[in-house]
Amino acid sequence: MTPYAAPVTGPAPDPLRSRSDAVLPLRFARSVAAAEGAMLRTEDFPGWLAGRQRAQAITVRRIPFADLAGWSFERSTGNLVHRSGRFFTVEGLHVRTGEGVCPEWQQPIIKQPEIGILGILVKEFDGVLHFLMQAKMEPGNPNLLQLSPTVQATRSNYTKVHRGADVKYLEYFTQPSRGRALADVLQSEHGSWFYRKSNRNMIVETDEDPPLYEDFCWLTLGQIGELLRQDNVVNMDSRSVLACAPVGGERPWALHSDTELLSWFTAERSRHEVRADPIPLADVRGWVRGEEAIDHAQGRHFKVVAVDVAAASREVASWTQPLIEPHGLGVTAFLVRRIGDVPHVLAHARVEGGFLDTVELGPTVQYTPGNYAHLPPGHRPPFLDFVVSADPARIQYEAVHSEEGGRFLHAESRYLLIEVDETEVSLDPPPGYCWVTRGQLGELVRHGHYVNVQARTLLACLSAVPVQWRETR
Repeated sequence: MTPYAAPVTGPAPDPLRSRSDAVLPLRFARSVAAAEGAMLRTEDFPGWLAGRQRAQAITVRRIPFADLAGWSFERSTGNLVHRSGRFFTVEGLHVRTGEGVCPEWQQPIIKQPEIGILGILVKEFDGVLHFLMQAKMEPGNPNLLQLSPTVQATRSNYTKVHRGADVKYLEYFTQPSRGRALADVLQSEHGSWFYRKSNRNMIVETDEDPPLYEDFCWLTLGQIGELLRQDNVVNMDSRSVLACAPVGGERPWALHSDTELLSWFTAERSRHEVRADPIPLADVRGWVRGEEAIDHAQGRHFKVVAVDVAAASREVASWTQPLIEPHGLGVTAFLVRRIGDVPHVLAHARVEGGFLDTVELGPTVQYTPGNYAHLPPGHRPPFLDFVVSADPARIQYEAVHSEEGGRFLHAESRYLLIEVDETEVSLDPPPGYCWVTRGQLGELVRHGHYVNVQARTLLACLSAVPVQWRETR
């Protein structure tokens, strides 16, 4: 039997290298601490963004389905498809879980099998990492223009299926010789609205001096953290990528060891029997197709609508497309508790019909309250009423963020971090919930399909926005 080797110190023998970069988290932490950047002052950012808004002539108007150019409902299935066979389709989905508030349902869902690139280019200025962010228009954003990654493009975009302009800076994310990957992972999108959709989330460092185009700016993580405190400034794709940043600075202790956490999560994936079967859109029960929308029969959840878009700043100047429009403002929250003076968040092993693998870790609460208002207390999702009625003094972070504006129309959620104590939520929470640290979430997010997109938003906020803790009671 081979004896265990003693720990090895010193430089790695050629051609080997260290399996991890111990300095990298410190570099990210230094960027978090940098409240001002070398290129654009934080106080000048609102004026810069407003200038980009004025410079881009953008109009979005609702239209009936009959006015969609290149889109139509298939005669055989009723699916809403593009004549090119690319981009995405709106189809039906039949989901059976056998448990929960709603153990079985049918719904429309977006099917977009291609993998897009969400990439942020980073570079050191004056010894501090800066992130190249883009003021990008998305037709579904309530304010149209938000801060997006350097590159935010589907495969159809960057392979020019639409015959549009080139995607700026794309080469840094498709040519490995142009930079060094600091994070690179496939992550899911909204499992309630997308069927098994993934994007490649990338952070790439360059030593080159790339040109700075007019819709782009360099910001530190500290500056982005300040913008994350504001409503509808940093878009969903940016938040998803920023969650993958190895920020570090976490204490090495937790209520559960990493192995215990993985074992719990694996057990959650194993115990859930989720059947999610694509069906023709025309066969979806409980939904009604009209001339301008596909609506839920009780007016809950969301509807499918159509829009006409004109935007001179995009790769294509005008187009029409379907969008999903949710009913009401969502509420997305982590309950946060100090355990042994180490902050933990209460994660939920959440089932969504469009997930690739049964469950992903989501926030404690991720719901639209109006969808459950008809249910009596005690029958609504766990912790929803607690979060909705939370004492404002317990709210450590709050902002309204919109979801992916390229596919969803005015989809907004109130994101919260709410402090609780041992009298409100015990160390032994209900089944399906587990206390985890920010560091543990950060380790899991390095791997695909562990942490859902809503939890990644809150993780980005935990990493980039200092949370003000009250004194221990």
